[in-house]
Order: sequence, then structure tokens, then C-alpha cells
Amino acid sequence: MFESIKQIFKQKDLRSKLIYTLVVIILFRLGCAITVPFLDPSSLSAMVSGGESSDFLSYLNVLTGGALQDASIFGLSITPYINASIIMQLLTVAIPALERMAKEGNDGQKKIQTITRFVTLGLAVAMAIMYYFVLRNSDGVLHYYTGFSGVFSAIVIVASFVAGTMLVVWMGDQINEHGVGNGISVILFAGILSRGPDAFMLLWSWWQLGAEEPKYYFLVPVIILVFMAIVAFIVFMTNAERRIPVSYAKRVVGRRMYGGQSTYIPIKVNMTGVLPIIFAMSFMSLPSMIESFVTPAEGGFWAGFFSLFHYNNIFYGVLYFLLILAFNYFYTAIQFNPVEIANSIRKNNGAIPGIRPGKPTVDYFSKVISKITLLGALFLGVIAIFPIVFTMITQANISLGGTSVLIIVGVALETVRNLESQITMRHHKGFLE
Repeated sequence: MFESIKQIFKQKDLRSKLIYTLVVIILFRLGCAITVPFLDPSSLSAMVSGGESSDFLSYLNVLTGGALQDASIFGLSITPYINASIIMQLLTVAIPALERMAKEGNDGQKKIQTITRFVTLGLAVAMAIMYYFVLRNSDGVLHYYTGFSGVFSAIVIVASFVAGTMLVVWMGDQINEHGVGNGISVILFAGILSRGPDAFMLLWSWWQLGAEEPKYYFLVPVIILVFMAIVAFIVFMTNAERRIPVSYAKRVVGRRMYGGQSTYIPIKVNMTGVLPIIFAMSFMSLPSMIESFVTPAEGGFWAGFFSLFHYNNIFYGVLYFLLILAFNYFYTAIQFNPVEIANSIRKNNGAIPGIRPGKPTVDYFSKVISKITLLGALFLGVIAIFPIVFTMITQANISLGGTSVLIIVGVALETVRNLESQITMRHHKGFLE
């Protein structure tokens, strides 16, 4: 591994890509320190981290790496882009014109990316306006509420959040073009990882409290061990795959003979990544978002209804888990079409040993995918609800978000694979050798 790192810095192009990526990450973190005008960061931080009705803002704060509670211009970060990408994936399946566009190769993908950018802009404007009204309903966050000053501050705040989002998306595009890895994923990784020092300082403060309450001497090591176990589990499940063997018959084309070999089709256990969790989290945050606009009477029906969707409620955890299972099956059905795979194998004179071509092959793929999807969905569900269960058991509210760890580990593995392929292309040994 160390030899591979040395080879990266010896290669001028790889070194330039890596430095470029680091520079963009630094600029992104510097932008997170720029405060939006007319906002009070201390009041906003208290609002995001305090109160059960802040679950919606806490969800946004996780994806933005804490930039939201700091009232940064990158407060929305890439959240609108993530939602826009999910919407475009759904529309690509539902609208034939977009489906044909997606199959046109690079030109079609560029057109879809352009449409995604416009959808991102629209969602950024909508989220910024919604976020402004949430802040307006909170005391002490805004400096101006009424009159010309209030209107002007509203325009500046909304424009700052929208401009910050589009700037972050542009940074991600620059990493894609000149850097290493997927730009949007790298920025998301950098934002979430930046919260690490705060979590470490919280653990350290708990350890110091152990002199007064000995339970913290036991709790802190348990949290560290659990975190390491979660990372190891995520790495294992992310790399896990089911390999379906395929044998290709020999065929003569002109004077050459092709085929006559055996290979396999790798099917990832977690084909959908973190998308089902993000979509389920967005759905579960809707009641909290609505609750931030209204003030239900204590003891009334709506107060009880909204309390079901608070983070520490059992109903929230169960529904969250079931939604992740449902969305994982849904996204797998979008990404993997057994009929197309079976037809592709048949056109290339291939077959799965022991399975006849045609409908038996389709049925076989459907059966395998169904089992793998269930395993992947259970994996995502366990990772997502574990922090809820852990907080209920230990009463320790720490940023041990399974979603955050899943994103960090996934992006790290993806970046390592990207560097691995680039090193291998230049005839050097990779990280894994």
C-alpha cells in the first residue's frame, strides 16, 4: 500500500489530480465558515440541535456536515442535487423520452445531467424558501422580520443558500473532470467527516465526567468498539457480491473464433448504496418539517400524531426500517432488469450452467435478485436504525449515525478503487496487491 502511495506522487498526472481534489475540499470547508447575512449562528445552532421538532433540520444538518447549524452559505450543500438525482432516476423509468435519452450514450447522459442541474436549481430555490420560513417562525434566528428590511433580508438569505448549493455542485463537477473520484460523493464525504473532531471532543468530555459518574468509563470504550465494528461490517457488506457463472459457446466470425470461455456476473449485495436510506429519511422528516410550521396544542390529536415521528419514538424506528426495505426493492427493480440480462447472455451465445436460456434464466435471475435484495435491505435497515436503538438503550445522544458512517466508508472504498484502476493502468501494483 505504501508503495502504491509513493507511485501516486511519482506520477505527475495522478499527483495533480489528487492535489486538485484536496484544494477543492479545502475551498469547500472554507466556504462552510462563511455565514449567511442577517442570521444568528448561535440561535440557529441551538434550534437545530435542540427540541424534538428539529428532526427535519437535524437530517439536513447531517447531510451538510454541520454547515446548516453554522448558518453557512453551504447550508443546503448538495441536498437539492441528491433529491434531483433521485427524481431523475424515477422519471427516467416512468417517461419513455428520458429512457431513450439515457440509452443514447454519452450525449444522452450529458442531456440528462443538464436537466438534473435545472431540477437542482428549482429544488434549491424551493428548499431555501421553505427553510427561510422555518427560521422566521423561530425566535432570535433572523435579525429582521418585517418591513423593507425583512423583505431584503429574505431575498439575501434565499439567494445565498441557492448560490451556495449551485457552487457546491460546480465544485463536484470540477472534481469529476480534473480530480479523483466522484465529485459530489467526495464533497459529501468531506462534510460528514468534518464532524469527527466534534464527536471526539464529546467522547473526551464524557470520559472526564467518569470521575463523577463511573458509567462513562464503560460507555466511551463501548462506543469506540461499536463504531469500529460498524465500519468493519459496512466494508464487508459493501464488498460482498454473488457471482453467477456464465459459459459462452465457441463461434466463428470470419477467420477468427470467439467464445469458449467461462466467466461470472457479479451482483452486489448492496446494489442501491445509501439511496434507500436517504429517500426514507426524507419521507420520515416530512412530519417534522410540517410541525416546524405549525404549533399543535399539547395533548391534542395532532400533537400525538407528530410525536410518533420523533426520532426517539419506537413507531418512527419501525416505519423507518420498513420504508428502507421497500425503497431498496424499488431501486433494485429500477437498476437490474433480469429480462435484459438474460437476453444479453443469449445473444452472445452464453448460458448459466444447469439453466436453460430464455424464461428459466429470467426466473433464475429474479430468484437470486430477490434473495440478495432482501439481504441488502436488512443490512441498510440495521445500519440506519442502530443509532436509534443505541440511544434508547444507553441514553447517550452521540453522532454515531449509521448513515454517515455508511457514506464515509462507501466513498472511501470508491475513491480507493478509482486510484487502484488508475495505478493499474500505468502498470504499477495497486493498493490491494
